[in-house]
Amino acid sequence: MNQRTLAKPFSCSGTGVHSGVQVNLTVHPAPANHGIRFQRSDLPDSPTIRALFRNVVDTSLATVIGQEGAIVSTIEHLMATFAGLAIDNALVTIDGYEMPIMDGSARVFAQGITETGIVELDKPRSVLAITKKIELCDGDKRVTAVPSDHFAITCGIAFNHPMINEQSVTLDSRDNTFLTEISPARTFGFYRDIKMLKLYGLGRGAELDTGIALTDDGIMNEGGLRFPDEFARHKLLDCLGDFSLLGMPILAEITTSKSGHAFNHAFLETLFEHKDSWETRTVEADAL
Repeated sequence: MNQRTLAKPFSCSGTGVHSGVQVNLTVHPAPANHGIRFQRSDLPDSPTIRALFRNVVDTSLATVIGQEGAIVSTIEHLMATFAGLAIDNALVTIDGYEMPIMDGSARVFAQGITETGIVELDKPRSVLAITKKIELCDGDKRVTAVPSDHFAITCGIAFNHPMINEQSVTLDSRDNTFLTEISPARTFGFYRDIKMLKLYGLGRGAELDTGIALTDDGIMNEGGLRFPDEFARHKLLDCLGDFSLLGMPILAEITTSKSGHAFNHAFLETLFEHKDSWETRTVEADAL
């Protein structure tokens, strides 16, 4: 399987969930071995940041990457789209520091890029293949990766809320269901927490059309849920985006439990340190 990129540029605009600022972005095609890079078109000299875990500078509320004083925040939904659609190379130009939240999901990105078109390049695709089990645990948080001839990820969550409780969902790359089954799943949060964030100058773009707002026993969104297990599907979306910051696809079966941005990043650091648990290789056509 060769590396892939967009057939032509895709553009969209929206509001940053924390800044409340309108931003415009364009995803451009890029050559083989370019990887995923973000470019701040609003800053002098338009600095570029590579989307790699070593460039992650914050994981408290979202995944934020930065280099030489420039940052781009809340990249996980777009990164999940690149991973879910098997896009290896792209240049993302953005005129602000925070990605647009859109409807709280990756659907706009995934549909837009799919409709724009995806092309294969003339270089083979490489993967990081897990060769022996590696696991990171901290209390009830856990990420486990085991060897496999394909990529799959299972995400489990548990919340003391009648609409969530315990949920688990799996994405298997062989099924090609990211666009329809994972990308539409929206971010979620408790309305009381959103109100508190706004008091501290955050969450300025958080509205009912940018995610799911939970009350103590239900949700505030009139349209209801898109899936009965939409909460787990969105957590899987976040995990997919975070793990893509390795800079190449992972060939493994991954299982997460109660993980978040910070713990996902810690797992990548642990994985990279344990070089005896993985190797890089050229991927077979049907593996990813």
